[in-house]
Amino acid sequence: MIVSAPTTQRYGFVLMPNFALMSFASATEPLRAANLIAQTPLYEVRSLSAGGLPVQSSSGFAVPCDDLAREGVFCHTVFVVAGGNPEDWSETSALLPLLRRLARQGVRIGGISSGSFILAAAGLLDGRDFTIHWEHAPALREAFPHLSPRQARYVIDGDRVTCGGGVAPLDLMHAVIASRMGSAFARRVSDWYLHTAVAEPTAPQRGSSSERYGTHHPALITVLEKMETSIEQPLDRLSMARLAGVSPRHLDRLFAEHLGISFLACYRKIRLDHARRLLEQSPLSLSELAFATGFSSASHFSRAFKEQFGVTPKSARASKRAR
Repeated sequence: MIVSAPTTQRYGFVLMPNFALMSFASATEPLRAANLIAQTPLYEVRSLSAGGLPVQSSSGFAVPCDDLAREGVFCHTVFVVAGGNPEDWSETSALLPLLRRLARQGVRIGGISSGSFILAAAGLLDGRDFTIHWEHAPALREAFPHLSPRQARYVIDGDRVTCGGGVAPLDLMHAVIASRMGSAFARRVSDWYLHTAVAEPTAPQRGSSSERYGTHHPALITVLEKMETSIEQPLDRLSMARLAGVSPRHLDRLFAEHLGISFLACYRKIRLDHARRLLEQSPLSLSELAFATGFSSASHFSRAFKEQFGVTPKSARASKRAR
C-alpha cells in the first residue's frame, strides 16, 4: 500500500513594525524543525507585510517580506505578529480589510503577542475566545470595551488562534503540530528545542502574585490581587481589610512589615503603573486616563504621575513616541 506524503501547509506571518524576534522565532522554528524531523516539507513559512516591504523588529533586524494581498490567500493560517504600541503599526489601515477578506475566504487567522489587538480592530474577535500579551490587555479593553481577553498562554477558538507571545508560541505550535501529526511527533519537535515542559493553554502568562510582590501572606495576596482588578474604582482600606478578613490596623502592619510600603502608596503605584501602560499604548486623553485609573481629575492624575515617575504624563507620552 502506497501512502502519499502529507501536503505542505503554508503559514504566513504578518510582521508589524517593532515586532519581537523572540515571538516570531518561537512560532516559526517549531515548523522548521517539524520539516527536518519528518524529512518532508510539512510546513512552509512566509514572512508577510501589507505592501511587501521589509519590516524592522524591535531589535533593529529587518525581515524581508512578501505582499500579504498577493500571498495570503494561499496560506493555511495567517498570524499577525506585533509588539510595541498601536501607534507603531503604520500599516494597520491597509491591513485590516486584507485580514477580513482572508477570513471570508476561509484562511485561519491568528494573533501573536499584541497581534490580537489588530484582529480586534478588524472585527475578527467579536464573539470569540482569545488572549493577548498581558501588557497590552488594558489598552485592548479600553479600545474595545465589548471584548474580554483571557489571561492564557494561547487560545484556539475554531479558525481564530491567539497567543500571548514571548516563548508561549512554542506551546502553541506544540498543540498545532500535535493536532496534525500526533502528540508523539510534536513531543519530538519540542524536545528538539529542549522544550521539555510544554505548558497548558490556560497556564498563566505572568509569575504568580506571590512571586511578583515577594510575599506569601494570604491576606496580603488577596488584597494585592484585588487592587490589580479594581483600578478604575478603587476600594477603600476598610473594604479591603474586610475582604482579607483582617482589621484595617492589622492590614497596615502587613503592608509595612512584608512590603515596606503603606497600603495607599502601594495601591497608587499599581494604578499609576497601569496608567503608564495605557499612556504608552492607547490614544486616551489625560482626562480619560484619570477616569480609567480612579483619579478624580486630570490635574490630580498628572501630579501623582509626576511624583511617581519624575515626569508629567504629556512628557512621558512624547518621549515614548520619540523613541
